[in-house]
Amino acid sequence: MDLTAERPWLRSYPPDVPATITVPDDSLVDLLREAARRFGPRVALDFFGATTTYAELDAQVARVAEGLRRLGVGAGERVALVLPNCPQHVVAFYAALRLGAVVVEHNPRYTPDELSRQLTDHGARLAVAWDKMASQVREAGAVETVVAVDLTRALPRLKRWALRLPTPKARAHRAAMTGPAPGAMSWDSLLAAGPLAADHPAPGPDDTALLQYTGGTTGAPKGAILTHRNLRANAAQGRAWVPWLRDGEETFYAVLPLFHAYGLTLCLTFSVSVGATLVLFPKFDLDKVLAAIGRRPPTFLPAVPPIYEKLATAARERGVDLSPIRYALSGAMALPPATVELWESVTGGLLVEGYGMTETSPVALANPISPARRPGTVGLPFPSTEVRVVDPEDPARVRPTGEPGELLVRGPQVFSGYWNRPKETAAALLPDGWVRSGDVVVMDSDGFVTVVDRIKEMIIAGGFNVYPSEVEEALRRVPGVREAAAVGLPGEHGGEDVVAAVELDEGADAEPDDIRSSCRHHLTGYKVPRRVVVVDELPRSPIGKVLRRQVRDRLLAEG
Repeated sequence: MDLTAERPWLRSYPPDVPATITVPDDSLVDLLREAARRFGPRVALDFFGATTTYAELDAQVARVAEGLRRLGVGAGERVALVLPNCPQHVVAFYAALRLGAVVVEHNPRYTPDELSRQLTDHGARLAVAWDKMASQVREAGAVETVVAVDLTRALPRLKRWALRLPTPKARAHRAAMTGPAPGAMSWDSLLAAGPLAADHPAPGPDDTALLQYTGGTTGAPKGAILTHRNLRANAAQGRAWVPWLRDGEETFYAVLPLFHAYGLTLCLTFSVSVGATLVLFPKFDLDKVLAAIGRRPPTFLPAVPPIYEKLATAARERGVDLSPIRYALSGAMALPPATVELWESVTGGLLVEGYGMTETSPVALANPISPARRPGTVGLPFPSTEVRVVDPEDPARVRPTGEPGELLVRGPQVFSGYWNRPKETAAALLPDGWVRSGDVVVMDSDGFVTVVDRIKEMIIAGGFNVYPSEVEEALRRVPGVREAAAVGLPGEHGGEDVVAAVELDEGADAEPDDIRSSCRHHLTGYKVPRRVVVVDELPRSPIGKVLRRQVRDRLLAEG
């Protein structure tokens, strides 16, 4: 049977990439155990030079799992993690899973109100939190036990000593990394637990591993239910997509937050599946990343476009060698072709764009990691993944090749629903296993997919559809405009007006009217913003994606 008739993207696969994968029939617990068996002496984690081998990581996971078990954590219990990237984060993630518990990741910069909504929704009784956030977690009022993590305890001994020097700089660095956590247990008390009890429950492949909060396809944040099978499948798909990776020899950089679906899969599961060394950064800090490159250079870098641009520019200016980075995968926002050109000219490696959403664990499509990649597209469906482009008003109607429509995805990485949200689940998951993306895309005859825009962020101006990304692209072409967000605001005569908020380059003095005039060279009249507002900084997600919904709310509030 010729699968390419129904799945034209298979014709565009590199020769070494399979059309399908065998989905592992075990859990993420087994994933780490297998890595420890195969790569025991190899460095698994590097935190500013302090290292943990795979054997040591597996042993720490077992001890912390026993500590959690003694605190009453068991199968199906939710365990909240409120941590930046650090070794304790990796250990806590796998320790909770080893007991059959469900991990729930949270942004460690959230306010108590933001935390409270999520903690109340999933009902975790225990949270493992950065000590600087322990009071906020307790203030959120939804957990019984908080285990506080002092990041400085994971640093090399010399760096820990330097933080105790009686100098303003040392005090400032220490205050940025750790703080008091009254009423919380210490992480060290978990590490001090004995061997893991032999009779603890173990998860199966279809058990829930993770609740990952997302705006999803229908608005307010809700917990996407991801099973061990979903996450293992996505790691296996990633491995099949990059068959040239060398097991036990790669180095990944965790510059993406592990609490985000993108960083979690690429750095917590995919990296373990290939026995990679994971270099952890609590946040993206250009100077610290460049310093680490001199000590332990990366070979694979998952990130977002602004990070690639900053790294490549700084490396070129400072003479830092980025050539060890053979492969780089960009996601979460559009990857400008100019960024690809800059990155590949500096590194000599490949930078390709992918596509995903929390509901697909998260990666669903990616460009071939080969010269066949097509900048400007999000690439081809992953192995064992199907896509359709359909009428958003009637998902049963498939759109012809080349016509825009809503993207549907089906595959072993697709989630099983939203936590305690049957109505939202029914709206996102169709009965035959397809998940609605909420994204408008076009697929060409070779199977390459281009994202046009989010359905719910589409602007209706004068009866015409206006896609924000098209307006933003035109705005970014205006000299002096660094970044832009286009939204729809209620118009005087009904419908919506296109309104834009822009950040300017340092020292630029572009006037709003001049920016609008420049847009007329690239946009038809109804797409040109009625109003342009210059702002100091656009709101962004933890991985740097501009948040249009927050831009819209701010503009509405300001009138």
